[in-house]
Amino acid sequence: MPSLFRRKSTDLVDEAVSSVTPEETADRPRGYTPAKGRETPKRPTVGRRPAGPTRPLTKEEERERRRQLRTEAAADFRREGGPRDRGPERLLARNVVDSRRTVGTWFFGGALIVLIGSNAAMPPVVRLISNVLWGALALGVVVDSLLICRKIGKLVRERFPKTDQRMGSLYLYAVMRSITFRRMRAPAPQVKLGDKV
Repeated sequence: MPSLFRRKSTDLVDEAVSSVTPEETADRPRGYTPAKGRETPKRPTVGRRPAGPTRPLTKEEERERRRQLRTEAAADFRREGGPRDRGPERLLARNVVDSRRTVGTWFFGGALIVLIGSNAAMPPVVRLISNVLWGALALGVVVDSLLICRKIGKLVRERFPKTDQRMGSLYLYAVMRSITFRRMRAPAPQVKLGDKV
């Protein structure tokens, strides 16, 4: 029983044979297939992967290539950030933090001094000063973080009244950035210290 949806191969052969006259088939070899009447299109080159290296890379070359790719990825991340850094609210929070000096940038340096000063081998006066310094640093970070969060909350309500950004997440994002050294922040700061946001 013939199929309704598929042409039989004999139909295709009959069409091809009918388009060729008997005089043309006489001087052709036995396995000749007639042309389809148009040129075969070439494959598109756009979007195709470039050809690989003609020879396999040595271990040193492969290591250097991996190192270069890591460096480029790190530079891109430092310039543009990742998915968590996207959105106008996040940019505003970054600018608020980057436009001011924060106590948090001194936190880790102070923590190292406190760690050394609170050693049992140190005199009691040094240990007392270290503990007082630790308390002052912790209090300074808390107060500074509250001021940053208050300013960000005010600016977000003014500039993005219909935002769907969770404010707790935005505050935590800003606080974590405030305790990171300015040169190590990613994305890199876009405002200078003292700039008006």
